[in-house]
Amino acid sequence: MAYYRDFREYIAKLDSKGLVRHISTPINKDTELMPLVRLQFRGLPIEQRTAFVFDNIHDVLGKKYNGSLAVCVLGGSREIYAAALGCDAADISKRWAEVHQNYIQPKMVKDGPCKEEIHVGDTLLEHDGILEFPHPISTPGFDPAPYFTSPYWVTKDPETGQRNVGTYRAMVKGPARTGVMAHQSQHIGIHFQKIQRMGKTRLDAAVVIGCIPAVGLCSVAKVPYSVDEYTVAGGIAGEPIELVKCETVDLEVPATAEIVIEGWVDTTYREKEAPFGEYTGYMGGRVINPVFNVTAITHRKNPVYQAFLSQFPPSESSLIRKLAYDAAYLKFLQHDCNIPGVLDVQLHEATGSYGLMVIQLKKTHPAQAWQALNAAVAFDPTIGKVIVAVDDDIDPADPDAVNWALAFRMQPHTDSRVVTHKASILDPSSAPPEASVDVQRFPPPVGTSGLLIDATRKWGYPPTSLPAKEFMEKAIERWKAEGLPALTLKKPWFGYELGHWTDEEREDAAKAIRGEYLDTGERLQQHREDL
Repeated sequence: MAYYRDFREYIAKLDSKGLVRHISTPINKDTELMPLVRLQFRGLPIEQRTAFVFDNIHDVLGKKYNGSLAVCVLGGSREIYAAALGCDAADISKRWAEVHQNYIQPKMVKDGPCKEEIHVGDTLLEHDGILEFPHPISTPGFDPAPYFTSPYWVTKDPETGQRNVGTYRAMVKGPARTGVMAHQSQHIGIHFQKIQRMGKTRLDAAVVIGCIPAVGLCSVAKVPYSVDEYTVAGGIAGEPIELVKCETVDLEVPATAEIVIEGWVDTTYREKEAPFGEYTGYMGGRVINPVFNVTAITHRKNPVYQAFLSQFPPSESSLIRKLAYDAAYLKFLQHDCNIPGVLDVQLHEATGSYGLMVIQLKKTHPAQAWQALNAAVAFDPTIGKVIVAVDDDIDPADPDAVNWALAFRMQPHTDSRVVTHKASILDPSSAPPEASVDVQRFPPPVGTSGLLIDATRKWGYPPTSLPAKEFMEKAIERWKAEGLPALTLKKPWFGYELGHWTDEEREDAAKAIRGEYLDTGERLQQHREDL
């Protein structure tokens, strides 16, 4: 089928699938909105979570806003994410693999809905600048201001002209001024540093809020530096993403975007911003970050403002990150690093989809586990504080299965290694809260660290201590016949051999279920040993 023409058509599709909750009663964006959405992540199973659309928004001072606000429209659940990707929930990894093989270049158009209203020069502040829009307070009681939580920042490499689209939170500081969380290792941070080295003072930037989901998915994915996110988005859409030129900066933005905020990041100073509720599950402290100055705003009439719910995991952002990063790492290890034994990669949402990564392998050589571990830790300096390799019979997404492998398939002194020179993004364990932001991000002298663990079997093991499959299958039939509650079975749910099981042991087990176990007792008696 054809991909979504714009953000509104996408929301309508989610609505038709029963994946949107509409709230039409008045709601305070500063104190009520995000707490209401938060409840589904603390009290509902993932399959019951939905997107939310709010149509009657005001702030704590009583100001009312035009348009509506949509949240959890990309990562409310796996079904929602799959709808954004254009596939079934079971095919997310497969779909991402197809996308990464079929990038499509964007195309320029002369005009688009994002230009329905243009505020520049004197008209910018006449419409309250960025305060025209209902930026929510994500963690009321702790956040010091509203933030852009789902901004798609568009910048260019000043040397090559290569575009980047990335998501970096922004504190609202005035009608035409925000902070920007531009970590040095992120692509916008690289552009920022290049501008500085060139002796220039301005990094042009445009912030897109609300557009076709393909762009949003790519904005939060780990796309290589040399790849334009708009081309990846085209691969998702199956057609070129239509772009228009900005009014005041030399950048291109999606023609159907709901809101576009143009401006420049000053490279001559930084100033304090935050605290902000972070993906780690803790409040991020006050830090020093660059400042974004607004020069123009264009938007659709009665725009649909998009927000992400992040903060304490699991959240919308942790699911979006997880599904995109899982696919990116799988492609990297299987294809770019030529490790065919890698079957799956799973980042765990409880760790913000950053801290714990599990790589599933069917080893064809003893070296493959460490090949995968070393490659994964090199892919991104901020991801994977703990990276674990497991066998193909371990479900890498199940913490109980991973803990089982850690307990009985590795020895800490031979199967683990600590690596240094990693970077930190908001990890409160990296440095004390009073440390400077540069020290927090790369504590001297060797940065932060990661723990690599080979939790695969090194030799044949005895069978798992569960009934054999045939008996468990009969038990399932009996369970259903008794009208007992529906089961969601976890691997492993039946016993299986793992390479160390003799014919004698196999035959003794067969005798037991034939009622011949006393024969086995007689035989064993004949082989008793004196003490």
